[in-house]
Amino acid sequence: MALVVVGASLAGLRAVEAARRDGYRGRIVLIGAEDHPPYDRLPLSKAFLDAEGSGEVEPFHGEDALRDEFGVELMLGAPADGLDTAAREVSVAGTTVPYEALVIATGATARRLPGSEGIAGVHTLRTAEDALAVRAALDAGARTVVIGAGFIGSEVAAAARKRGLPSTIVETLDVPLVRSVGAEAGAVCASLHREAGTELRLSTTVTGLESDGGAVTGVRLSTGEVLPAELVVAGIGVVPATGWLAGSGVPLHERDGGVVCDATLATGVPGVYAAGDVAHAANPLFDGESMRLEHWTNAAEQGAAAARHALAPEAAKALSPVPYFWSDWYDHRIQFVGTPRADEVVAAVPESGGFTALYRRGDRIVGALTVDRPREIMKYRRHIAGRAPWPEALAFAARMAA
Repeated sequence: MALVVVGASLAGLRAVEAARRDGYRGRIVLIGAEDHPPYDRLPLSKAFLDAEGSGEVEPFHGEDALRDEFGVELMLGAPADGLDTAAREVSVAGTTVPYEALVIATGATARRLPGSEGIAGVHTLRTAEDALAVRAALDAGARTVVIGAGFIGSEVAAAARKRGLPSTIVETLDVPLVRSVGAEAGAVCASLHREAGTELRLSTTVTGLESDGGAVTGVRLSTGEVLPAELVVAGIGVVPATGWLAGSGVPLHERDGGVVCDATLATGVPGVYAAGDVAHAANPLFDGESMRLEHWTNAAEQGAAAARHALAPEAAKALSPVPYFWSDWYDHRIQFVGTPRADEVVAAVPESGGFTALYRRGDRIVGALTVDRPREIMKYRRHIAGRAPWPEALAFAARMAA
């Protein structure tokens, strides 16, 4: 039996590790578009951008370890470009790789700013090469403009301010992160930026870029203003990397093209499972809501589960995770558990400092966000996992705030 994992990502790596840990001794092939073995993307927008950081992207395991310790056949440096589910073959740069079990862990690719092609100093932040370029610009003292007030873009802005560099975020919405955490928490996030000296241009769009000698010099806004910049980072979302699945029969989401899965991560195509940023998976804990999560913990958990289920589908069990992510801005820790899709959000500023927001759906708590209250978040996670009634969650929050 052959297990093929497409995507040398965190999810792909965890799939390999889980297969070997559970005793699978058959052939494993790991296919990756980048030249690198799997590495941790999480620090790329965080500690890696600090002036004191190492400036090196370290893989989880080197190529020798993957080959010798895990017995993995590596195909790096070229993406998968086709899938024949009838023949059970993945094609990569003219080579076909047969499989009995397949895990799709190709993640997502960053959206690029229209009109930025060929202009130096304009980047996304998704890969090791992206992070190296952004860090080099910060090292050179670049004035920084971030397009999009999401978490990764906000971390870039925070990294610039930590170095004392001018930093501006341009956001089309009137409240940052309103789709991710709601209006109340989004307003708090906006205040963190302002307090740290990052300028916000809300309800504003980018109409173009200015350059000199092929290098960016400014960002033109819908207001008519031009923001001077030597570094522009586009944090305008990602697209699941599923172009290679066209015509394969693997179901793709109508909105973004991600892989549609059930709660066991099965796609409905025999032997094919998906995990990580690429996967829309039903979550029984939230009324079967389909979730595509771009979170580290989700990728790790789903990668391991997808491999186990692909190798032993008869033993597959539904996953009911409580999503979790965190982000560091300036000297603040933002943490979120659950889902922001709620009927009501109750926000509070505890006497001991920080911020808390609870999210209600029906008669239970389904989400919680905290700022600078790290000891509480996992307690809220347990409330959500246990389907705690809303009054119980509110009473707990009141005790924590006292």
